[in-house]
Amino acid sequence: MSDHATSLLKLAVVGHTNTGKTSLLRTLTRNPGFGVVADEPGTTRHVEGARLMVQGEPTLALYDTPGLEDGMGLRDYLEQLPRPASGRLDGPGRITRFLDTPEARGRYEQEARVLAKLLDCDAALYVIDARDPVLGKHRDELALLADCGRPILPVLNFVNSDNRRTPEWRAALARLGLHALVEFDTVAPALDGEQQLYARLGMLLDQDRHAALERLVHDLDTQRKERRRAALRAVSELLIDAAALKVTCEGTEEAAQAAVQALQTRVRQREQACVTALLSLYNFRASDYAANELPLTGNRWGMDLFNPQALRDMGIQLGKGAAAGAMAGAAVDVMTGGLSLGAGTLAGAAAGGLWQGGERWGKRILSRLRGWQAISVGDDVLRLLAVRQCLLADALERRGHAARAPVKLDAATGADSLRRGPLPSPLRDARGQPHWSACGDDYQPGAGRERAIALLAQALLEERDAAKHRVSAEREAERR
Repeated sequence: MSDHATSLLKLAVVGHTNTGKTSLLRTLTRNPGFGVVADEPGTTRHVEGARLMVQGEPTLALYDTPGLEDGMGLRDYLEQLPRPASGRLDGPGRITRFLDTPEARGRYEQEARVLAKLLDCDAALYVIDARDPVLGKHRDELALLADCGRPILPVLNFVNSDNRRTPEWRAALARLGLHALVEFDTVAPALDGEQQLYARLGMLLDQDRHAALERLVHDLDTQRKERRRAALRAVSELLIDAAALKVTCEGTEEAAQAAVQALQTRVRQREQACVTALLSLYNFRASDYAANELPLTGNRWGMDLFNPQALRDMGIQLGKGAAAGAMAGAAVDVMTGGLSLGAGTLAGAAAGGLWQGGERWGKRILSRLRGWQAISVGDDVLRLLAVRQCLLADALERRGHAARAPVKLDAATGADSLRRGPLPSPLRDARGQPHWSACGDDYQPGAGRERAIALLAQALLEERDAAKHRVSAEREAERR
């Protein structure tokens, strides 16, 4: 047997039917496709497994087991078995004897699979639906599992639900001598939920196994920080591309309309690429994001960047250009003798926010749109891009891979500084560097663009951490 095999820590994920065992495995392995999750009981019928690696070495094996359905009946059956001639058996001996009986391959086949796997493992995670009442069947299940002679860590699932019974479960488990437990909501786990689970499990194991879990916890923390940095870099690349983008056109109504549509299309598609990258980074699928919030859904636009209502929904106050957009369009009709930027309003207020520097664009209108014009994305739209994608990154970081409802952004959260105040300096710098935009026709990547992306990503990270500390301080103040 290899050193890797002997050092591998094996955990059986056990519990009553339909408590979220497979959901826990999905979240711990970051694999939304692991097993089958459904509301019907008894979905998992066979033992399935997965391994977690640390620096290429398998460190933890997790096994999803069938649900225990008749613990009470099995306990009664074990009591009826005649004692062996050698005398009284201990717990593991009783379970081993049961596994050799015909009932282990018949009426209690499902329970037998669970107990056999636990005997082969170092410990068990006993998953509890915290919304369920404490019943006698749970005590019977825990008694059977305890007979296997392995450490058991109860995991309270769905603890974020309004109808949770967490205090009842804590009291019941304490009466059974299970004082070490962990709360872990598989749909929306805490950011350090995995670390808490493994740290608590380590308390039940010997020093060698505890050291393996410490390595795993450190690796998970490193991965989480790397994902966060990668996510904020992806958002920063999007923002630099949008801020630097310029579309030029002749000073005619038809050319201006075509340029506006081209700019909108490029920015929308660029945001969609960012969404796809974030979903992939956190190992989620397109279906995990609500379709009406996707920048692009098939051939129709969803929560459109250039819609003033989208700005308001994200708590962004419309700037001077966006607020006056409709009036500017109407004024152009009069001032230019019918030559307007889009049939009088050019998409209303959203159009007014398209041109960066409303005063400069106004002067061009007054000059009857002579010569070539440069159109760029307004500050309000940049703010919407920043807020929306940062909220998405935060939501994905907090989302369990067992979640089934699509992500919906909470506009009431996030960094207020992205909604108001001056734009970060890297974005202001990008305004004068159209060759920085990967969406543009003259894209020329270089050190300047990379430096701007890095500075912006760091600023977003600092703002995110500051916002998190503010929320923690507010919650602490409320508890006091």
